[in-house]
Amino acid sequence: MQTLQTCEAVRAQIRAWRTAGMRIALVPTMGNLHAGHLSLLFAARERADRVVASISVNPLQFSPGEDHTRYPRTPEEDERLLIEAHCDLLFAPSVEELYPAGGGQATRVSIRGLHDILCGQFRPGHFDGMATVVAKLFGVVAPDVAVFGEKDFQQLVVIRRMTLDLNMDIDIVGAPTVRAADGLALSSRNRYLSVEERARAPLLHGALVSAVARLDAGDNHYAAIEDDGWKALQEAQMRPDYFLIRSADDLSIPGVDVTHLVVLAAARSGSTRLIDNLRIDLR
Repeated sequence: MQTLQTCEAVRAQIRAWRTAGMRIALVPTMGNLHAGHLSLLFAARERADRVVASISVNPLQFSPGEDHTRYPRTPEEDERLLIEAHCDLLFAPSVEELYPAGGGQATRVSIRGLHDILCGQFRPGHFDGMATVVAKLFGVVAPDVAVFGEKDFQQLVVIRRMTLDLNMDIDIVGAPTVRAADGLALSSRNRYLSVEERARAPLLHGALVSAVARLDAGDNHYAAIEDDGWKALQEAQMRPDYFLIRSADDLSIPGVDVTHLVVLAAARSGSTRLIDNLRIDLR
């Protein structure tokens, strides 16, 4: 596996692969890799001849009060895992390489109608920062396909909308959420949970499972299902930000004719913010 730090070096390697007729996949990450990230690499490998992973702890997607410097960084372990997953190229740029004009650069990518709902309501500026850095990575790597995890479902919807609106010829793939044996979605932030908080954390997934079971049984009282999910999180000693049923296509409030749904939840356990979701197709 090659490890490159500059946009110029990455572009040179991509040109060589393109000349050889190869299909390129990109898996953007912020590092601190775990089995969930590796599943994205495996999905990318199935769809391309060469797989590029990026690691960049992007300061623009940290909201006020969130400490960019505290985000866990494990570069040696990350590189070992990427090699074991047969990644072809690791793009590990510095913040200065990605933002040559500084963090106050004039250009930002903002997806109206999606950037300030759900997690965006509680993490102002997060999705603008995320979309901006992903657009930069797309500009450097020019992938044929990019893989993102469905655990961050709003992120996936935002990226799909961005590529559509900006006429980017990139296949955006959502890879299924990887879970621990007790149902907890794998996340780099899980390491911040105390023993007691970790024991209660799977109840978030349990609340989603209960909501989906009611939808599957024909219950269309969405507000009641959402309210019961909220209460379940509180009973699990979590502080919910939201527990909502939305259209899986665009995260809008679903009408009676919408059958492709997603139930999304975010809650804080101690100082750790957990997110998860489950989709259901009522057809």
